[in-house]
Amino acid sequence: MNPSNNPSLSYRDAGVDIDAGDQLVENIKPFAKRTMRPEVLSGIGGFGGLVEISKKYKEPVLVSGTDGVGTKLKLAFELDRHDTVGIDLVAMSVNDILVQGAEPLFFLDYFACGKLDVPSATEVIKGIAKGCEDSGCALIGGETAEMPGMYPVGEYDLAGFAVGVVEKSKIITGEQIKAGDVVLGLASNGAHSNGYSLVRKIIERSKPDLNAKFDGERSLADCIMAPTRLYVKPMLALMQQVTVKGMAHITGGGITENVPRVLPQNVVADIDSKTWNMPKLFKWLQEGGNVAQQEMFRTFNCGIGMVVIVSQEDAAKAIGLLAASGETVWQIGHIRARNGDEHQTQVK
Repeated sequence: MNPSNNPSLSYRDAGVDIDAGDQLVENIKPFAKRTMRPEVLSGIGGFGGLVEISKKYKEPVLVSGTDGVGTKLKLAFELDRHDTVGIDLVAMSVNDILVQGAEPLFFLDYFACGKLDVPSATEVIKGIAKGCEDSGCALIGGETAEMPGMYPVGEYDLAGFAVGVVEKSKIITGEQIKAGDVVLGLASNGAHSNGYSLVRKIIERSKPDLNAKFDGERSLADCIMAPTRLYVKPMLALMQQVTVKGMAHITGGGITENVPRVLPQNVVADIDSKTWNMPKLFKWLQEGGNVAQQEMFRTFNCGIGMVVIVSQEDAAKAIGLLAASGETVWQIGHIRARNGDEHQTQVK
């Protein structure tokens, strides 16, 4: 076979469009620019992002977190809604590092697809930029990977990586939590980014009209796709005025499995589910899937996106400050001594 008889191949012929990738970078630059912080020395476009640590920290400790959006993306593809999953991506990482007292500094994203669709990818990354802006976190870079044959047409995957900083003496470890402390719950926006394999199974069984009005003027699709709430700014403000003993971001594993991650071994969080209003979405999921009550609490956040533990003396002040910052907050339980090896979160 004579190689000279074969037509010349380009990267585009192999399914990778460099021009589309360049266009995406240009599209997102103005949105990324709005997220910049004084510590950022170089942002989008270089081989790496440069960030210095503020001189306000005497003993700075870096705190990192990484996550994705999970199978909520499958619903984004089916509904052709790409504007909020980027917020989910940011929130899952920055809320995680927040629980140790860290202020998010910067964020990097990874967007992978089979064939790059610039409009939908732009919507995704605009959402990432908004999530960063709303949490005071700089979007300093990322990676767009176009990999023909790896993903079905119209689908993509997302991963994110956040780095924050906390003063060493102010790291929140949960070690000071003791019996008598109060458990506060901050409202979620919905299912956030967890339990979506079960959500999709329930949709498959129920076959609902996702576009019909469901909760006031909001459709079921609106409620299901509502982005993860960002707790960074109100919680950082709270920590300036109240001693926060522990926080738990309610992600995979729900309330039951996440709260113990911040508790000392000798205590239990008693949580009363009647103290807050479970959103209509979770009631629909429970009925549609005939899901047992305890399975709900270990799969979904059930309306509580962040748990905050403070002393009894600080509880009223904390509730007032959080409410003033726009959060819906309830006193949902208390800390007590642990009996033997009982599970450290008891939701009733």
